[in-house]
Amino acid sequence: MQAVKVGLLGLGTVGGGTATVLVRNAEEIRCKLGRGIEISHAAGLGIASQTILDASKVKLTEDAFEVVNDPEVQIVVELIGGYTLAKDLVMQAIANGKHVVTANKALIATHGTEIFQAANTKGVNVAYEAAVAGGIPIIKALREGLAGNHVQWIAGIINGTGNFILTEMRDKGRAFDDVLKEAQALGYAEADPTFDVEGIDAAHKLTILASIAFGIELQFDKCYTEGISKITTDDVNYAQELGYAIKHLGIARKTADGIELRVHPTLIPKKRLIANVDGVMNAVLVQGDAVGPTLYYGAGAGAEPTASAVVADIIDTVRTLDAPVSQKVPLLGFQSDCMSSVAVMPVDAVDTACYLRMTALDKPGVLAEVSEVFAKHNISIEAVLQKEPEEGVDKVHLVLLTQKVKESNMNAALAEVESFKEIVDSVARIRVEHLGRKQ
Repeated sequence: MQAVKVGLLGLGTVGGGTATVLVRNAEEIRCKLGRGIEISHAAGLGIASQTILDASKVKLTEDAFEVVNDPEVQIVVELIGGYTLAKDLVMQAIANGKHVVTANKALIATHGTEIFQAANTKGVNVAYEAAVAGGIPIIKALREGLAGNHVQWIAGIINGTGNFILTEMRDKGRAFDDVLKEAQALGYAEADPTFDVEGIDAAHKLTILASIAFGIELQFDKCYTEGISKITTDDVNYAQELGYAIKHLGIARKTADGIELRVHPTLIPKKRLIANVDGVMNAVLVQGDAVGPTLYYGAGAGAEPTASAVVADIIDTVRTLDAPVSQKVPLLGFQSDCMSSVAVMPVDAVDTACYLRMTALDKPGVLAEVSEVFAKHNISIEAVLQKEPEEGVDKVHLVLLTQKVKESNMNAALAEVESFKEIVDSVARIRVEHLGRKQ
């Protein structure tokens, strides 16, 4: 059977890894698929200097639209990233009747609805496994492996940079800024690390996972997003003392009041498996009504781990080249006429337990005053840590764990507490999730 011809857009980290895997494992892929996969056309800046592809067998260009408009190319693999150019290329590929494979989570999270509608109209596939959690096949697990389940909630460590930073802060007592510099030096974080450390990257991925899990539209703009840049070594140490680890989680939960969609630092009991996912690794915990909790763990980024997912998508696409649309897995897991209109809840309406750290003047009665305010707002305190002040210092850390409370109630209580003259600076708040106890 004739080999399928692939057009590759981008030969950077992921593009280079994809080319390497396709070339190195060509025979194994042919034996599994029953036909070969060949890169026939590739585009990238400075592509003439690349050494992965054989220029005598592959057309090379710096104009990505040449690849998209090449009549021989059957599958376009978009690995350039970003929003504008990537969207134009993908939409042109679809208009040309070509299937698309992409690792671009920002593109899918923000423009996926338009892209998928166009793909359905043309009867082509858009595969995007590599857009979430690198080499972990979490999209395939949700769309296919767990298809018989009603998914109740998802919680994921889906950004390796943030996880590396929090791990180093915990294990070595280092400050956030110090670890961030190392993450940049190691290539884990960009020169502008905002997408990683402020949760935007994770929010893109969580938006996609929630859509697949619950059959809702892609709604990145409604995802509550909070980063880790305000986490201190004190917070990490106090969490440890209370039996928790701090992780930067993406959480999506279906409730009677709507869908929770939120990314933020989170205290998790240390005994939970996901609390022990360290370094740059990713993990996604899925709770299904039939299967219960399942955990998916692996490398969330990197050239070949991400390429593993890209190549798997290419293989899946080739397997269904001639299949009718009715026999293909829906792009978001649900048939279009079954997509839900359940609303994403504003974060003020969400119920969570909280870790609170406040700096107070070392005077008697402060805890009693704080407790009185909390009682007024129906907030129950579960645990208290009150540290002795250092010699010559008139301030002390007061650390509280609360039971679940509506965010709006907590906001009102903290505004009142922060108005006390005995409370110095803002109160630090980190939400708490037990991920295994009845939610």
